[in-house]
Amino acid sequence: MSFAPSPFTPMGIRSIQEQRDRWERKRSRTARELVQSEKSYCHQLDLIVTYFVEILKAKGTLRQDIRESIFSSIKSIHLINQTLLTHLELGRFGVGFEEFCAHLQLYNTYVDNIQTAKKVLLVQMKKSKAFRRFKKLQESRPEFSQQKLEDLLTLPLQRIQQYKHFLRDLTENTGPDNPEFQQLSKAVKAVSEVAQRIQDNARSHENHLQLRRVQKQLKGRKTRILTPGRWYIREGWLKTVPPKGTEAKPKMFYLFSDILLQAKPCSPIHPTNGDKFACQRIYPLKECTVDKVFGHTKSQGGLISLTFARAKLLLMSDDQVDINDWYRSLCLAIGQLKSKNTVVHRRDELCRRPIRSDPDSQNTPELQQTRGIKRTVMLDEEVWEHRGGQSSSSVPLTGESATKRLKPNEAPAARSQESSGSSCVIL
Repeated sequence: MSFAPSPFTPMGIRSIQEQRDRWERKRSRTARELVQSEKSYCHQLDLIVTYFVEILKAKGTLRQDIRESIFSSIKSIHLINQTLLTHLELGRFGVGFEEFCAHLQLYNTYVDNIQTAKKVLLVQMKKSKAFRRFKKLQESRPEFSQQKLEDLLTLPLQRIQQYKHFLRDLTENTGPDNPEFQQLSKAVKAVSEVAQRIQDNARSHENHLQLRRVQKQLKGRKTRILTPGRWYIREGWLKTVPPKGTEAKPKMFYLFSDILLQAKPCSPIHPTNGDKFACQRIYPLKECTVDKVFGHTKSQGGLISLTFARAKLLLMSDDQVDINDWYRSLCLAIGQLKSKNTVVHRRDELCRRPIRSDPDSQNTPELQQTRGIKRTVMLDEEVWEHRGGQSSSSVPLTGESATKRLKPNEAPAARSQESSGSSCVIL
């Protein structure tokens, strides 16, 4: 029986039917590609489990904790993907991915462990001669097609990215009235979250490597670059314009998500630090404003002005494209930092009364002593105001109040001691 529209079918109905036929053809093509690629993926997982995980366990070449650090949850992933393949071969795409997404935590565990797996594998390659020989022997098998174990371990991460595209194509070419539409839509969302997790982990790892690289480029260990929450943005040479009109000097600048670091090259004849930089200034971006002084037109070079809470900095470059890139990067970093530090209070939180403690707990000896100290400090302040701001030596103070009055004067000294321990000035 033919489903082709008859010549007497109206044009509107015929175009709708043709669109549905195109969707069905695309869906069938995507389904075939998904099944074929899933067979290949399960075969590769089977090779890893058989020739690496099981044989290493039987021979005892590596301890159990080391094997788990390298291969993580790959055996469990192999099992759930075999079940998924069975559903796909029977055409049950919605049911198959619904059951598969219920076990996506195994992929999350594998994704979070992949960097550890690479490090442990590298250590064992250097440390264990028996494992090094075993790995080389297994990789030479024709089944692996000259693939290294390092490449095989990233297969689950690559497969998640492929699932995201396959599922999107299937969902886009499945009608809303199809029973599998809701199942496929939920699967797209769940798999996309794991794919985003992979990208975030990769970005975090790359950022960590960049921070470590910059830390090694700086002389000494007093300047701490590896700080949680800090992101590397860019680096390069810029000229600093001095306030008194002397010659502009080139400096190396490192831009991070929260600070701008200025450094100068060490002496090239230094035996250990000849290829490193010495930190000179650290400018916090939290209260920074940036303006473009010139470089708006197609003239050569440009100048940007940075205003901080305690300093002002003029940066110049002969390359206009470079100075414009620095201007955009600085504006973006400052804007993101300010938006992150903006605290939005709800109205009920602003109007909420403070919670009072139990009346019985307000009469403890510690609280009574604290209240006595506060009253003494308040009395001393009233005496100071009554005497018209005389010197503090003319006002008798108790031991506790003297300590309270001395703390603000001691704070600058403490700060100067902390800053004197580092050669890099933090503004």
